[in-house]
Amino acid sequence: MSVAFIFPGQGSQSVGMLSSLAQRPEVAALLRMADQVLAEPMSQLIEQGPAEELALTTNTQPAMLLAGLACLAAWRTAGGFEPDFVAGHSLGEYTALTAAEALDPAAAVALVRLRARAMQEAVPLGVGAMAAVLGLTDEQVALACHQARTAPDGSMEVVEPANYNAPAQVVIAGHKTAVDRACAAAKTLGAKRAVLLPVSAPFHSSLLAPAGAQLQQALTEIELRWPRVPLVNNVDVAQASDVAQIKDALVRQAFGPVRWVELVRFLVAAGVDHFIEFGPGKVLSGLGRRIAPEARIDAVHDAASLELTLQQTRELRR
Repeated sequence: MSVAFIFPGQGSQSVGMLSSLAQRPEVAALLRMADQVLAEPMSQLIEQGPAEELALTTNTQPAMLLAGLACLAAWRTAGGFEPDFVAGHSLGEYTALTAAEALDPAAAVALVRLRARAMQEAVPLGVGAMAAVLGLTDEQVALACHQARTAPDGSMEVVEPANYNAPAQVVIAGHKTAVDRACAAAKTLGAKRAVLLPVSAPFHSSLLAPAGAQLQQALTEIELRWPRVPLVNNVDVAQASDVAQIKDALVRQAFGPVRWVELVRFLVAAGVDHFIEFGPGKVLSGLGRRIAPEARIDAVHDAASLELTLQQTRELRR
């Protein structure tokens, strides 16, 4: 059995998401470290909210990184086995790199906070948008975006696929007016749904190129080691050949699409038949069952799911 540990991006956060694990020494130590690095009570925000503040991108990204690392730390302390591969969806790639000991946790927290600020500031609030399109092929979504790029005054705007999450489930991003037009075009092409998402920036679109430039500068000042476990990135669906390529992929990921469907299929082709998601919620688990129904998929998101997954996987590996 070959196993991949996978880590979610923002969107799965909730107030109290670590309440069942927070008293464990390994998790408490992680939260104390984050409070010190950020010079603010991130642990309190995760535990008590308010939800509106936790949902701010600059808070969500470090909170989700911590949540994934906390679930993994609890797993390791309880004697859980190590993976054959790691991967993450969007922000989750930073969690995966930290899990593979390529990034120190403190450096990861600081870097993710910088990434969040850079992504939020790249496009003025209200100018960009994202929308989920359900029920079309990737090619049909691309066509809807192509049809929507020309504004009524003849000017060109940005709208493009941003997340290939599952078969017939693609998120688009760009200028809000163009995203609105693309949603209408998608419905004309037969989409079951095309709905705006409650996000504050057009993540993974070319409008986020300024954020990539900030990340590139920050990454020159951060020590990044070769991952102890092979990592497959989500922008190229590939394993880098050196640390410089890992950093370059992180830069391009900010303004390039997340190719999650291809990534999961890449891992299955590499022999992975078991995925374990670490972090709040079970979003990647749900996507994985649609992408690779033949694989076993588990999720560790709280104390109960930790114990259940440990018990079941120990029986499987006997």
